[in-house]
Amino acid sequence: MSALEALERPPGQAAQSSATGSGTGLAALPKAHLHLHLTGAMRHATMVELAKRHKVSLPPALTQEWPPQLSTADERGWFRFQRLYDTARSVLKTHDDLYRLVREIAEDERAEGSGWLELQADPSGYATIYGGITAFTELLLDAARKAENATGVGIGIIIAANRTRHPLDARTLARLAAQYIGRGIIGFGLSNDERRGPANEFEQAFRIAERAGLLLAPHAGELAGPASVAASLDALHANRIGHGVRSVEDPALVERLAAGGVTLEVCPASNVALGVAPAATAVPVRTLFEAGVGIALGADDPLLFGPRLVSQYEIARDVHGFRPAELAALARMSVRGSAAPEPLRAHLLDGINAWEAANLPRAGPSALPLRGAIQGALG
Repeated sequence: MSALEALERPPGQAAQSSATGSGTGLAALPKAHLHLHLTGAMRHATMVELAKRHKVSLPPALTQEWPPQLSTADERGWFRFQRLYDTARSVLKTHDDLYRLVREIAEDERAEGSGWLELQADPSGYATIYGGITAFTELLLDAARKAENATGVGIGIIIAANRTRHPLDARTLARLAAQYIGRGIIGFGLSNDERRGPANEFEQAFRIAERAGLLLAPHAGELAGPASVAASLDALHANRIGHGVRSVEDPALVERLAAGGVTLEVCPASNVALGVAPAATAVPVRTLFEAGVGIALGADDPLLFGPRLVSQYEIARDVHGFRPAELAALARMSVRGSAAPEPLRAHLLDGINAWEAANLPRAGPSALPLRGAIQGALG
């Protein structure tokens, strides 16, 4: 049963997805998850199990020292992060492994209150395992459809090019993504170390994706400053920005993002883990929110960082002081910034409204009658 078909179920059968607004905890808050990478969303236990099954040696950083201590302050730190990611991906060997990965991701999303997931993948990284970029893409789309039917969580796939590879590779991936629009591919992205792949080098790839009608969502403003975000807007015509937190270093850019309705996929736990921010207090969630910039909280790569989606909302609540109405506003931003089908968007927004209503402060018994009684007694 798909996410849209789930909307037609009788209320008593709707428990398959948690994104209904029932309950008052953050996991019950319906939301969309717009920044999650395929391998990076793998359960740690699954990675360990598959590594054992396929005789893949995992380093201590992925086993007894997990989650690893990371920093991307320099290229050496980013290389270590990427090497760990590549090692984790190497445990995927069979079709069943990929189907299991996507199904478990959807199950975890359902438990976190996500009713719509946009999952990023670079087919080039899986091509040697699964018979080429086209064969992998078709497998991934089939796995996503099956996971959606099993969990009720809607899933769209973003094909993400690697900015450390030649721009011609990105154009190939953009053409690939365009072939599958309407069949599960909803966007085109650009990931990896933005210090090594300037946005303007990928302009032609993004023109291909733009002409096809794909959502354009490159990473920017994470490892590089606000100029990287501006270049993504100017050269790539980005509809959304992956991360983008360093936009706050340029107030004029922040105003531009707010005025243009560009959503930033902010990943607080990732920013701290990678050294983009020294602590959760330094992730500019509140600053961006109050400036009117759309924010979609994301978990990025929980396999390497630990926390999943609800934890990002907990950071907003516990570290940045977001009240229930503001948390509901964040969830609405995630849905409105997504490529979710309109009926599902409406369903999620209704659920957010219900969650907010259930979390409104309850006024206690009025003190006025008692005060009047006391004054009357004294009078």
